[in-house]
Amino acid sequence: MKNIKIITSCCFIFLLLFGSLCTSAQKYKFLSDAERLQLLEPPQGKVDIVFDTDTYNEIDDQFALVYALLSKEKMNVKAVYAAPFLNNRSTSAGEGMELSYNEILRILKMMNLSYEGFAFKGSRHFLADGETPQESEAAKHLVTLAANYDKDNPLYVLSVGAITNVASAILMDPGITERIVVVWLGGNGPHWPHNYEFNFKQDLHASRLIFDSGVPFVQITCTPVTTHLHTTVPEMEKNLAGKGELAEYLLKIFKDYRKDHFGWSKVLWDISTIAWVVNNEWIPTYIQHAPIITDNYTYSSDPRRHLMRSAYFIHRDPIFRDLFTKINHK
Repeated sequence: MKNIKIITSCCFIFLLLFGSLCTSAQKYKFLSDAERLQLLEPPQGKVDIVFDTDTYNEIDDQFALVYALLSKEKMNVKAVYAAPFLNNRSTSAGEGMELSYNEILRILKMMNLSYEGFAFKGSRHFLADGETPQESEAAKHLVTLAANYDKDNPLYVLSVGAITNVASAILMDPGITERIVVVWLGGNGPHWPHNYEFNFKQDLHASRLIFDSGVPFVQITCTPVTTHLHTTVPEMEKNLAGKGELAEYLLKIFKDYRKDHFGWSKVLWDISTIAWVVNNEWIPTYIQHAPIITDNYTYSSDPRRHLMRSAYFIHRDPIFRDLFTKINHK
């Protein structure tokens, strides 16, 4: 009797999982493996991108935004989206988004760039479930913009915060999963014991949707990959001091992030997504089956799942060399 109960329970769990996978497959128009693999090939030449960023959450987003806008040889930035965040720099996800939007405008002004038709406010809330989008200017713009692209010429969506805006756009129009490639700094490596990583944990529903939707997806993992992107106050001073208003602003927010600089270094996580598009050899990746995201913020494996690309290492030096060179020659 005990064995029968165990078998029955296992079958029930399997049916629940299988049903979930089937529901996901019916909801989204999945690409074939061949089509997805083609889209997952690192971009060659110059590509169009949008940049989704919780810009005021920390200080690395500002560096990443500047890096993207200065990497004109590899990317044409079509829009910047303000992502929501909630931490000690905001009182709500909505305020975090507003602060991020204002920081985007500050950076654009220093670079003599207009925000009109270029910078968009994102979601004021995280997803309440996996079915209902948080409609926003950013999500609507992504849906509209993606309509101009296809499998042979995709739009690259680079996200470095909670991925609410992108997930909402997919919920609004699942068809965009055939016309975009998502490059997200979110979640930890596949063998890390948990995913209590800031971008991932803020909006579990959105994080899960990106893994489930079948959208061509490049995951730039945080720990233990992007954690190598450390720099220090002396290095920053050496390369940014006296190099103009923008460089001085970046140096200031870096130094102001912490009062005690003795023996201290800081990770600039978000420049990783830009670096992968600039030169994918700086961030080696591999193809794997998309994991299932559990309610415990962990990965579960299923070899029947669609394919995605994941980072496993990062070459820190050439990334910073490229970033500093571009800022100095602005």
